[in-house]
Amino acid sequence: METEFYSLIMYCIPALLTGLIAYLFFKEYTNNESKRRHYILHKSLQKEVLPVKLQAYERLTLVLERMAPNNLLIRIKPISQRKEDYEQLLIQNIEQEFEHNLAQQIYLSEECWNIILTAKNTTIQFIRNCDMANSTVTADKFRELVLTKAMETPSASTAAMAYLKNEVSNLLTF
Repeated sequence: METEFYSLIMYCIPALLTGLIAYLFFKEYTNNESKRRHYILHKSLQKEVLPVKLQAYERLTLVLERMAPNNLLIRIKPISQRKEDYEQLLIQNIEQEFEHNLAQQIYLSEECWNIILTAKNTTIQFIRNCDMANSTVTADKFRELVLTKAMETPSASTAAMAYLKNEVSNLLTF
C-alpha cells in the first residue's frame, strides 16, 4: 500500500510541475498580450491626440505673445485720454484673451498651466503697478511709462514661453 502511495505521488509531482509551468507561461503570455494591445491603442490615440495637443500649445503661445506688455501696447491704442480707462482696457484685453483659450488647459500639464496662469496674473499686476506714484495723467503718458518699464524687465510671458517650448520638445521626444 505504501509503495502504491509513493508511486501515485511520483506520477502527480511531474504533472503538477508541468501544470504550474504551463500556468506561469500562460499568465506571462496574457500579460504581454495585454501590454501589447495597450501600447498599440496608446500609439493610435497618440496619433489623434498629438495634433490637438500641439494646437493647444500653439494657441497658448499666441496668448502669451499677445499678453506680453510690448506687444499689448502696440496692439491696443488708448480709447480715451484717461489713464485709468487705458489701464482697464489693457487688463480687460488680457483677461478676454485668456478666457477665450481657457479650455486649452486640458491638454497641458498642471505645472505648465499654472505657469501660464502666473504669467497672466504677473502681467496684470505689472500693468497695475507701473504707475503707483500716479506720476502720469494721460493714457499716452501711461503707455510710454509701461513700455519703458517693460523694456527694462523681462516679461513673465517670456519665462512662460520658455517653459512651454520645453514641454513641447519633451512631448515630441519619444
